[in-house]
Amino acid sequence: MWSATLSFPSYVASSSSLPNYRNRRFPKIKASLFNYPLASKIMVRNLPFSTSEDFLQREFSAFGEIAEVKLVKDESMKRSKGYAFIQFKSQDDAFLAIETMDRRMYNGRMIYIDIAKPGKRDFQGLPRTSGPPEKTQEPDEPANDEVADCWY
Repeated sequence: MWSATLSFPSYVASSSSLPNYRNRRFPKIKASLFNYPLASKIMVRNLPFSTSEDFLQREFSAFGEIAEVKLVKDESMKRSKGYAFIQFKSQDDAFLAIETMDRRMYNGRMIYIDIAKPGKRDFQGLPRTSGPPEKTQEPDEPANDEVADCWY
């Protein structure tokens, strides 16, 4: 089984320190989806239901160039479900947005931001298997002439 450990620097950015913050080195994750780094897609949770994609585009474009904003909506009510996915073109910009915007208050709600986890359809491949199941030890069957020992 493969495992990896990543450590992210903890840093609180102010508006005067943002240019210096962009020069910091972040860990690079080599996998990519749709020509963008895997860790450049973030998930924003606990959004107000009145949030629009244009609002998210304006707020998060301050951290870097955005490739896509997807606000998840309820089909029947045509309003936001309270979370969105934002795809940045650079992994560094995504980390900057996470460090700066996580746990901020918007319209009376605290928003939470994390790196988005890839979905089942993101890799467009067959599911990974772990091989055949292990054989279990089956109890020996009694011979036909033996009587099972039962107490009722």
